[in-house]
This record gives sequence, C-alpha cells and structure tokens, in this order.
Amino acid sequence: MKLSSQAFDFLNEIRFGVLATVNSDGSPQQTVMWYLPVDGDTILMNTKKGRVKDKNLGRDGRVSLCVEEGQKYVAMRGTITVDDDAAHGQETMKAVTTRYEGPEVAKRQMNDMYSKQHRITLTLKIDSV
Repeated sequence: MKLSSQAFDFLNEIRFGVLATVNSDGSPQQTVMWYLPVDGDTILMNTKKGRVKDKNLGRDGRVSLCVEEGQKYVAMRGTITVDDDAAHGQETMKAVTTRYEGPEVAKRQMNDMYSKQHRITLTLKIDSV
C-alpha cells in the first residue's frame, strides 16, 4: 500500500518509530527504532542479530510500526523481510545512523561500535496505514 504524500512527508522528518513484533507466546514486544523511508510503501530498519525482535521476526514477520509526534502519527502494519547479510546490514546501519546523527557522528559510531556487530536489515512492506 502506498503512503499518502502527507504521511510520507511526516515519516521523512526525523522521528522515532515504535516497532511491535509477536513474541512466541503471542504477546506483543515493542522496540523504539530508527527507520529510513525508502519509497511510498517500504521502510528500512536495522538491528543487531540475536535480539528479541530478530528472533520474533524469524517466527512471524507480521509487525506494526507507529511513528508519532504529539497529536499526529502514522501507524502502519505489514510484513518484515529479514536480510541476514552482514555487509548489507552495515550499509543499512550507516544510512540510518547518518539520517539520525549526521555523517561525522555516523562514521565514528560505525567505526567504534556498529562495525563490530552483525547487523541485519529489516525491510517493512506496508500493507495498511
């Protein structure tokens, strides 16, 4: 499903998202996330391999992502595809970190922290808004 131009513009501003995945017992698990809107129906995110959300997504890719600021928000549902390729995960992490922290801080964080981790790319295809 394509986002409206208004929703896409809202998501392009720097905000945090809350990603909800499904735990093995069926309960929700939420994580505050950085994200990168790619086009009108895809959002990229990144995480360290082995975290709870990674394990949840291996069982069930259905998620919701809510991005809010005050009284305004965009809530999306869809399915996440996990790309376990570490090199691609590093590229995605650099892009997302640059978006939130700027190029100089991103370079430092990539060298000091993220390059030492197996990062994975989460691609959300939006089904409903």
